[in-house]
Amino acid sequence: MPKHDEHYIQNQILVALSANGCDIYRINVGKVPIRDNTGKLIRIFRAGPPNGHPDLYGFIQKTHEIFYIEVKDETGKPRPDQIRFHEHLQKYGIIHGIARSVDDARMIVEGALVGYGFDDYEGGIA
Repeated sequence: MPKHDEHYIQNQILVALSANGCDIYRINVGKVPIRDNTGKLIRIFRAGPPNGHPDLYGFIQKTHEIFYIEVKDETGKPRPDQIRFHEHLQKYGIIHGIARSVDDARMIVEGALVGYGFDDYEGGIA
């Protein structure tokens, strides 16, 4: 089976979960230079969610439960800020996990799994 990058996997998950009773959204981030009237850079404005926020989030239409999906390719590991976000979600029992495929994402959502795929990284930095 060919290796797919995170962007490809993410798009496949968006399509699959949307077709299976979920509203799902991709997180967008960006940086915008803020300049004064002379063109001098004042600062960089960072738009988007807090560091470590998972790639995808949504809710299950039937149960109204919220879920978060961190997408990784077959060798990707969560960053320290992603592990901290996972620990926060874990505290509240929110459905979330690491998906390396559509099957993983479906399993997380349909099984209402909390923290799937983070077991190897809990309490440590990847």
